[in-house]
Amino acid sequence: MQVEKPVNPWLRQALELGPPILFFLAYMRFQDASWTIGGRDYDGFILVTAGFVPLLLLSMAVLWKLTGKISRLQVFTAVMVVVFGGLTVWLNDERFFKMKTTLVYGFFAVTLGIGLLRGQGWLKVLMGEMLPMTDRGWLILSRRIALAFAVMAVANEVVWRTQSTEFWVTFETFGLPAFLFAAFMAQAKLLERESLSAGGDGTGGPAA
Repeated sequence: MQVEKPVNPWLRQALELGPPILFFLAYMRFQDASWTIGGRDYDGFILVTAGFVPLLLLSMAVLWKLTGKISRLQVFTAVMVVVFGGLTVWLNDERFFKMKTTLVYGFFAVTLGIGLLRGQGWLKVLMGEMLPMTDRGWLILSRRIALAFAVMAVANEVVWRTQSTEFWVTFETFGLPAFLFAAFMAQAKLLERESLSAGGDGTGGPAA
């Protein structure tokens, strides 16, 4: 089992949030630009995507080097970014990168759903060390976060198909993370009730 080394929280935030924020800023700067490379015309979104992929991989590699740990969730996200970012650049079609977000959140929702069908709260595998809770608590939290991921996947699909690229970039960079943060913050009472450190025993009523 990997043991995570301590790292400055500000540095961690910079490595985790830096790439998407830089993607947003770069797109806002170059969205109306175009380049001709190898006889093909590429707009700003395509070129910014081409820069985002190695930047994300570099930030993950640095974080892995510093902490000595990388999660399966991070690996999966990186693979999806490489595959769909690569398709976006190769085929000169921004739709692939936009669909990536739907597939990532959809995958998380389906994976948690499979665990719930087996009577297991699989969020515990990813967050158990940070949030010591009863098994009942993990079941409830997994159910709620699976629903949040499903909502995010559907929302992304609707937005990228109906709104402008500029709107989608803003929504994907700030809107979806803010929604997920709010979804976790809304679980404060559950975390308090089911916390092992607070003496939770998982018998505080029906799972919801």
